[in-house]
Amino acid sequence: MRDERGQSLSAMIAVVLLALFLMTGLVVDGGRQASCAREAEAGAAQAARAAVDAGAAARAAGLSFDVSVVQAAGRRSLAEGGLGGDVRVEAGAGRVTASASMPTVFLSVIGITRVSGRGEATATLRT
Repeated sequence: MRDERGQSLSAMIAVVLLALFLMTGLVVDGGRQASCAREAEAGAAQAARAAVDAGAAARAAGLSFDVSVVQAAGRRSLAEGGLGGDVRVEAGAGRVTASASMPTVFLSVIGITRVSGRGEATATLRT
């Protein structure tokens, strides 16, 4: 009769190690996803401020501002931060949606290669 305790223990250790690896992946890569969301939110706020600031001189002079200039300033700010997104101008407010992504560290082993985050911000020009 053979003793098979060693083999079953090895299988249990393999399962436990895999579970620990996946939990570590969720913690590390989950933190990266939260970081992406914070980065996108901050980038959206910065781009909204830049967009509204681009129209401030015209608004201060009592003129209407050029929407394309305002949108270009917001898009430029997003691009400088390495973010994707959209800039809209509605009723004197710059509305920006930004997105960021990062490669995963651990979860790429199971096919999740990137995490992403999204942020939105609105800035209103007061005259």
